[in-house]
Amino acid sequence: MRWWLLTLPKRASETSRGELPPVDLSGGLDPANENQARGMIEVAELTRRFGSGPGAVLAVDHLSFRVGAGEVYGLLGPNGAGKTTTLRMILGLLAPSSGEVVAAGHRVSTSPEAVKRSIGLVSASAGLYPYLTTRETLWFFADLYDLPRAATGERIGQLADVLGLEPFLDRRCGVLSTGQKQRVTLARALIHDPPIMLLDEPTRGLDVVGTHVIFEYIRHLRELGKAVVLCTHRLDEASGVCDRMGLLQHGRMRHEGTFAELQAATGCSTLYEMFLLLMGRPPLHEVMAEESP
Repeated sequence: MRWWLLTLPKRASETSRGELPPVDLSGGLDPANENQARGMIEVAELTRRFGSGPGAVLAVDHLSFRVGAGEVYGLLGPNGAGKTTTLRMILGLLAPSSGEVVAAGHRVSTSPEAVKRSIGLVSASAGLYPYLTTRETLWFFADLYDLPRAATGERIGQLADVLGLEPFLDRRCGVLSTGQKQRVTLARALIHDPPIMLLDEPTRGLDVVGTHVIFEYIRHLRELGKAVVLCTHRLDEASGVCDRMGLLQHGRMRHEGTFAELQAATGCSTLYEMFLLLMGRPPLHEVMAEESP
């Protein structure tokens, strides 16, 4: 099963059976509450161990960070740093060993359905149903989120206009290009207008044009006041679009701040050099200088 499927909330018909009350899609936020606005996502001492005993793996180690409304936060690190595990815990798909997450005013540990309704997820795997058209896909997911039918058509029109979906709105998803599929995936994540967006390698497999479209829309999400967490290996784009970044290594936060603050803290001029520093590898130009006679 595609893990993004688990991010969908329970239908209203299910929650009305006494399990959970209906959830306000605004995320329970009070616009006048500046504390909530500053901390749309609050991650506190988040820890996750897999297994027990000597063979246990500490995937996330007492991780803490905050993302405000209208902020793009880059959660960056090499493979195995704990980025995707952290996103899964924010979404409530994976229980932490310790620590807490509050998303859009809801504690993940006590209100997982409310959290799912407050978050949109875009991952590297599009996971689209090949026999549904783009329009049918968006209608289908709007229905899963219990959006009013009267508003759904207008919402699809807005997303089609902003993301350039109109040329393939009535084309089956199975025949779309990789870039077109990723735009449909982004529209699907935004159909319920969530206050939080989690982007896990959203540009993997895309060409230069497709990558440009995604990163331009990330900037648009900031303008809309969304709290955005971006995990990516495209470090050049990350340094240009992220307001702040957290550099992870072995599940721990090694450095955090703006690009300028990270440069000052690490003594490196680029994110590539910072990554090499985290991994204990000197930059290539230093290696070549040492090897030269």
